[in-house]
Amino acid sequence: MRRGGGRRPRLRPSPGPALERGPGRCRPAGSEQACARREGEQQHGLAALGWPCGLPRGLQSTFDNSPLASTHTMDADALQKLIHLLQATDDPLIQEQALITLSNSAAFSVNQDIIRNLDGLSIIGRMLSDCVPKVKEKALNALNNLSMNIKNQEEIQVYITQVCRSIESAPLNSELQLAGLRLLTNMSVTSDYHHKMINSIPCFLHLLSEGTERTQIQVLKVLVNLSANPAMTRHLLRAQVPSLLLLFGNCTHRDILLRALAFAANLKKNVNNEDGTMIQDQYSEDSIFFILCRDSAPFTQKLASLLHHPDTEVKEQVVRLLTQ
Repeated sequence: MRRGGGRRPRLRPSPGPALERGPGRCRPAGSEQACARREGEQQHGLAALGWPCGLPRGLQSTFDNSPLASTHTMDADALQKLIHLLQATDDPLIQEQALITLSNSAAFSVNQDIIRNLDGLSIIGRMLSDCVPKVKEKALNALNNLSMNIKNQEEIQVYITQVCRSIESAPLNSELQLAGLRLLTNMSVTSDYHHKMINSIPCFLHLLSEGTERTQIQVLKVLVNLSANPAMTRHLLRAQVPSLLLLFGNCTHRDILLRALAFAANLKKNVNNEDGTMIQDQYSEDSIFFILCRDSAPFTQKLASLLHHPDTEVKEQVVRLLTQ
């Protein structure tokens, strides 16, 4: 994964037994990861406030009078001052700008360990309880960039339930909701923390049905990661999403269609590997299980029509599903 605005990785087929190396850990092949996000430093961050100008009285003496360095050149001392600022101020504007600067600096791997060692993760995590949506959004963005690191994930995982609640309560398609989904994408790259997201599966599927294309793509990244874990299969199959078939159309956005196909392929593969034991469970007629496995004729028809799709990768995914 390239840091700081690299090209998005191509979606791969659902994972097999092989593992490929991710940022600092093994992750299943085909799992999705959110790229590190950096906001323009010329317009955003504490530089926009003329740091240290504009700081609350009593804090300015903490900082020298030199201008803010570029975030990729910030040393441990500068990061420590920034974290101290975030702790010490109640001004939402300063909190927001400090979080943007920390988020930008966390896009560089060298700073991710420094921020953790300075107890920055817990301080940023406290901002998730802030009542100002912009502050909460910027805290999620910072944690998203910091979650590119296995040791950071071990600390960030304590906030997953809170992040899920924020996604559920946020306005539909809002930047706050998308920031939460990006963080969950990274936290679901491996199966370590999937169990913490089980109760939010209905919310994820609601966003898949009601959200904009941008929201659908982001929530599908989470769902693809969850569906790669056999332990999550029953939870996903029981969920109800009557509009699921609508995603498998020739006019569906390519990024949505590819991920929807990967999601379905992961689930069908896991069902096939269970030697029929999942079929004995009870599922409602609106459940994903009925759509993909029990009453699958409409789904098969949708797949057959996609065999004429102009995109080669889409056709490859369809053939793979039809031959499972």
